[in-house]
Amino acid sequence: MEWRCGQFTFTFPRPALVMGILNVTPDSFSDGGRFHEPAAAVERAHQMISEGADLLDVGGESTRPGAVAVEEKEELRRVLPVLERLVGQVSIPISIDTQKANVAEQALKAGVSVVNDVGTSGDRSALWPLVAEYRAGYVAMHMQGTPQTMQSAPRYRDVITEVSEFFRERLTSLESAGVSSQQVVLDPGIGFGKSLDHNLELIAQVDRFLPFGRPVLLGVSRKSFLGRLLGTELGERLPGGLACTAWAALRGVQLFRTHDVAATVQLVRTLESLAARVPPVP
Repeated sequence: MEWRCGQFTFTFPRPALVMGILNVTPDSFSDGGRFHEPAAAVERAHQMISEGADLLDVGGESTRPGAVAVEEKEELRRVLPVLERLVGQVSIPISIDTQKANVAEQALKAGVSVVNDVGTSGDRSALWPLVAEYRAGYVAMHMQGTPQTMQSAPRYRDVITEVSEFFRERLTSLESAGVSSQQVVLDPGIGFGKSLDHNLELIAQVDRFLPFGRPVLLGVSRKSFLGRLLGTELGERLPGGLACTAWAALRGVQLFRTHDVAATVQLVRTLESLAARVPPVP
């Protein structure tokens, strides 16, 4: 299985990929404002690379529950100076975390390799042709509702079945738009229109999405469901997040999106080293 994203190709099976989160926003739930200035963002990017990040995901609009939408002009003002300083300086793929077609287009022109789209469930008629044209990687994430509404009593008949149906339909639609399945990664969207039970069920059965034959990405870093589960504040959620990461890694998940690159890299590399030493079952 291959994941093709611009000039980069990842061939699986291989060590899990760790995607470092770089929020260049004043209001992200976890680190809003810390890396809002381009110089601070670029410094943080290089730090995550030194910690072992395989990709960087740059976002200029918070998608936390209830977040206010950012105008396109403002989102571009936030991300383009950072992208322009990173592209050509780093040797790993850079992803743009956006729902807007024009922001994605400007980022692709600047040299990014992946579009991470939390709005995959919406009308993507303007975005997908760009992904096809640039042969970019594409993260197709499931979300019920919008960031403004997604946590207003989310309901599912069967969350695993419905997310699976979503992936099946979107993969077909992407192919029709000219985006090869080899460009696509699937993200069940932990915390995006899901209750605590929905999130736990998706993580517990995350291997149910592997039969699509595409890499699966899991993003649990510092999310509020961990606070509800464990009674922890934002800065105390790393152990819970690493537990979810370990569970998913042992079930075959291939990508992990995180704020805590060093800890996540140590976790997945240790698990991989141990797994390599288990003799095959006769």
